[in-house]
Amino acid sequence: MFQVGDKVFYPMHGAGIVTAIEEKDFRGEMESYCLITIPSSHMDVMLPLKKASKAGLRLIVDQQAAKKLLQDYYHAEFDCTLPWKQRYSSNMEKIKTGEFEAGLEVVSDLLYRNKEKPLNGSEKQMLNNAKRLVGSELCLIKDISESQAEDLLELRG
Repeated sequence: MFQVGDKVFYPMHGAGIVTAIEEKDFRGEMESYCLITIPSSHMDVMLPLKKASKAGLRLIVDQQAAKKLLQDYYHAEFDCTLPWKQRYSSNMEKIKTGEFEAGLEVVSDLLYRNKEKPLNGSEKQMLNNAKRLVGSELCLIKDISESQAEDLLELRG
């Protein structure tokens, strides 16, 4: 499934690298755990391998797919008709999926809205969180720094 050295994305935590696969005793049974180092938040996460797919752990997007998705991101169009509550719920669901494309959509939408009218506190926090998550994956995909990833995202704004 996952191997040491794999670059992965863990929803709500960000992108990281599998640094170890370890057997641990949990309630008298041996289980395999995946140790993921997440550079953007300076933390390690240990996840039971049998729960990895349910938790949404996935390999990061490859460079070609990321290039196409970024091109779409820079040229996205917006639906400005959604009321605030629906927009917030929709964006939150997109973030929870952990999909790179969905995260880009949230960042793009909120950057556009912020240009039109300042975001409220909840949407500012959501934008920052989405930028952190998407940026963490961009760092590993393109082998760039966090500030370079943020610059790539800001080109849309």
